[in-house]
Amino acid sequence: MYIHYCKRCHRIHMLNGHKRSCPNCNESITELKMPYMEYISLDRDKRSVFLERLADDAQLKDLSTTYRMYKYSKWYKELHMQLPGSTIITYTLTDEHKMDNAVSTLS
Repeated sequence: MYIHYCKRCHRIHMLNGHKRSCPNCNESITELKMPYMEYISLDRDKRSVFLERLADDAQLKDLSTTYRMYKYSKWYKELHMQLPGSTIITYTLTDEHKMDNAVSTLS
């Protein structure tokens, strides 16, 4: 289980896998550093404070993480199989709200 935050919905989602879109509104979501077990151990008041911290852009950046094992993910392997002989370069877009990762290919 991974904890994600949707800025548009102002909701925390606990999702299996490293999802990139909100199950509620389909907008981009942010994966959080906090482990699932740590989050569920918080009481109601601490969860409310945590949610308020996530609403602030600077604090959200500090509390978020980037999934760096994408090379082992199914979508990456499928892309690599579709583009044989190409070099695939992936990088994180920091100012983009619709996408949290981008992929470029070089032939």
